[in-house]
Amino acid sequence: MRLLLSIICLLFFVQCTQQQSVNQEQNKTIRVAVFDGHGGAQTCIWEAVAALQLDSEMSVRTITTADIANHVLDSLDAIIIPGGGGSRQFLNLNALNQQRIKDFVAAGGGIVGICAGAYLLSNTPDYTCMQLNGAQAIDIEHDNRGHGISKFTLTDEGKKVFPELSNRDILYVMYYEGPVFIKNENDTILYETLAIMESDVHEEGNAPKNMTNNKPFFLTNSYGKGRVFSSIAHPEATPGMMWLIPRMVRWTLNLPLKEYKSEVVNPDIFNREILMSVSDLKQESAYYQTLLYGTAEEKIVAMDWLQSKHSWSAKRWVQGLLFDATPTVRIRAAKYIADTHYLHYLPDLRAAYNSEKETQTKEQLKEQLDKLENLGK
Repeated sequence: MRLLLSIICLLFFVQCTQQQSVNQEQNKTIRVAVFDGHGGAQTCIWEAVAALQLDSEMSVRTITTADIANHVLDSLDAIIIPGGGGSRQFLNLNALNQQRIKDFVAAGGGIVGICAGAYLLSNTPDYTCMQLNGAQAIDIEHDNRGHGISKFTLTDEGKKVFPELSNRDILYVMYYEGPVFIKNENDTILYETLAIMESDVHEEGNAPKNMTNNKPFFLTNSYGKGRVFSSIAHPEATPGMMWLIPRMVRWTLNLPLKEYKSEVVNPDIFNREILMSVSDLKQESAYYQTLLYGTAEEKIVAMDWLQSKHSWSAKRWVQGLLFDATPTVRIRAAKYIADTHYLHYLPDLRAAYNSEKETQTKEQLKEQLDKLENLGK
């Protein structure tokens, strides 16, 4: 009898231990870092961090080359190389830190490269890159080809990774002079295309036509025990599509998909292509001056136009208008930031609300603050 009880207790203990292990694994925090080094564009870093924070199971930090040299990768599950300048990021990391990153991925870590980060992960002849994704960039001489909200389609494999978008024929996300990839035939790494670029971006820099369209937009591959996700586009800079970034990280770690809030998953925010023309760029620059020196009415007109074009740089100009002398300008700036899901400026919007003295203005600022805060955890 005593032996039977001992066996039952042992089995119960084993079962509890196994269940506890499963629960711990399910509740494990996903540790992700965004590389913040020379060459990374500041807004790209901010936006990548904000996008990752939409996933409540992820802890997010930024890391530098010094951190990498000091073995920070040992305490991480995945890293993101953001947009900016791939060659400068390459130089900032240099050979030893690049090898540390490659060893990290080969041992089972995840890595996501966005725009210039995807360049850095490629195997492009005569270009500073790390040979992690099996692709090579072409037409590098026309890298400044243009930007804007671009069309793309998901492949069947892409629909498995982003099932929330699987019933849509055309989707839209911000593109900013990202690499035009083809397969590097001399590389043994085989990548899989999850999305295809459908827009022909060639307005700037005398770029040739029909270069970007029908090229890979999202591509994935294995590297050793780890996984690599390369994004030519900027979902982190696209309201309603920012959640694609933490989903990419989950893919690299082979983790279950997580359902995100309906306010976060909103592909209806953009339903058409909005590519910046040369004349648009001139108007954009003029409106930046308006934000500095215009009347209240002129500033609001400028913000209306800049938001309609989803201006890449306007977010940095609009932030200060939360503290403009005119209440209507403060309200419009708050709406701009809330509409564009610019979570990096959430502290500024809170400060604007907390310091507002005019009752009606404070109520309208609160409405925009609630919208932005509701995107978070």
